[in-house]
Amino acid sequence: MTAAFSFKLNATDGPARTGVISTPHGEIRTPAFMPVGTAGTVKAMLPENVRATGADIVLGNTYHLMLRPSAERVASLGGLHKFMNWPHPILTDSGGFQVMSLSTLRKLTEEGVSFQSHIDGARHMLTPERSIEIQCLLGADIQMQLDECPAIPIEKEKARESLLLSVRWAERSKRAFEEKSAPGQALFGIVQGANYDDLRRESLEKLMEIGFPGYSIGGLAVGEGREEMFRVIEGLTPHMPKDKPRYLMGVGKPADIVGAMARGVDMFDCVLPTRAGRHGQAWTWEGPINIKNARFIDDPEPLDPASDCPASRDYSKAYLNHLFRAGEYLGPMLLTWHNLAFYQQLMAGMRAAIAEGKFADFVARFREQAGESIT
Repeated sequence: MTAAFSFKLNATDGPARTGVISTPHGEIRTPAFMPVGTAGTVKAMLPENVRATGADIVLGNTYHLMLRPSAERVASLGGLHKFMNWPHPILTDSGGFQVMSLSTLRKLTEEGVSFQSHIDGARHMLTPERSIEIQCLLGADIQMQLDECPAIPIEKEKARESLLLSVRWAERSKRAFEEKSAPGQALFGIVQGANYDDLRRESLEKLMEIGFPGYSIGGLAVGEGREEMFRVIEGLTPHMPKDKPRYLMGVGKPADIVGAMARGVDMFDCVLPTRAGRHGQAWTWEGPINIKNARFIDDPEPLDPASDCPASRDYSKAYLNHLFRAGEYLGPMLLTWHNLAFYQQLMAGMRAAIAEGKFADFVARFREQAGESIT
């Protein structure tokens, strides 16, 4: 196991990049897609099967784990890696987004966010210091500062007030991290500023003054639309440090990921492939399909006969259709497995294309097959 966090940029092709992040629990090949393991599990998947899809890292959620079973309990049982049987890198978010979106009777102050649990109604206070304490108890290799994620659209002055609060929380998060973290762990700052280019750059500059080993782009994929998201990313990434990983939080559909990669992003996470799989949607190179549709009842072909994923290769669409119609658990399990494998195949294809200097060809082929614009 390596002792320190580091990022090595191996190749670029235009703004697109490929490299390797080193952590105490192993290496992460970039561009990287992180399956979401909200409550210490990637839903409907065994950890070894998540790994077999090609995933180097998974994401855990501070908000959910602090409420159940509690960070202290996870720590007493050996930390999140041991608890969920995932001996590879883990990234945890700060919990702030879930507090804002899931909790009732929440109150935002300079100190932090007080809120009522969506599970049992108990009152909690999440501060930058408490968020870092939880993430350190969990033992995450990569941790996030606590930030405020305002909705878009938002008035510019309110967006600036919000980003300045997030910057102050970033300073407090870093101080707490320096006190509580273990060797080799890393804390990322989160760039905010809504869809205002000058505010995004102001947020980034202030975070760079504080100094972080990686920078996340927060506050996007919140309803602003793909074209606007790409515009904000394109205006921001040229100003981001070239020797630090760039993480676009909560994104997204395959076309979102390819387009953001083309604009210089390295890391992604999203619940989409697992959530879609549980509801009968399979992602393919030709775009998404609903396996519950009647047209698949007699289809003997698998989702992808060329895939090395058993779920994609070894089960017919007719069988998958039957499983969903019959309400069998195996249906969501197989489709989740397939979707995660598809996402990892997408990332592997982009890594190879960038290394060969053929990323533009990859993008053109993807656009033609999927029929989606990423420009």
